[in-house]
Amino acid sequence: MFKIFYPDEEAASAYDIPYEALYNNGIRGVIFDVDNTLVPHGMPADDRAKHLFLRLRDIGLETCLLSNNKEPRVSSFAQAVGGSNYIYKGNKPGRKGYERAMEQMGTDTGHTVFVGDQLFTDVFGAKRVGVHSILIRPIHPKEEIQIVLKRFVEAIVLHFYYRHKKRIHQSEERQI
Repeated sequence: MFKIFYPDEEAASAYDIPYEALYNNGIRGVIFDVDNTLVPHGMPADDRAKHLFLRLRDIGLETCLLSNNKEPRVSSFAQAVGGSNYIYKGNKPGRKGYERAMEQMGTDTGHTVFVGDQLFTDVFGAKRVGVHSILIRPIHPKEEIQIVLKRFVEAIVLHFYYRHKKRIHQSEERQI
């Protein structure tokens, strides 16, 4: 019932993902949400974000910021991290923003991952277009009211997601 909202995998943070391993497995582009994924909501790019994007370029990965925010927010962040591709007012979870991001990066669904902190915008949009999704924990608890309200419903979906994962894990253990 809720599986369309289930991430393909999870990480504690966008900074904990093994991007080198993703590259070695054929990934060539990473689409990122910005707020509460890379920095707290509304904050500028910090040194950690700048170093991450430098690392990603060194690995050979293309990047694109996909945000529902306005252009000044997204373009300034993209410039601060070294000139990442970006899409503002991305209308997540709509498909077009994800498709445009892949077009900008020169990738397709089989060679792209999406990293974000929200199920109903980030993960759902990635799943709709067929992009591998990585759900990370929000960086900071301060969020806009509409996101705070969505988090209550997300908690229900995450409950079923973790139950589902546990059943799969138990099934795999029985097969061993």
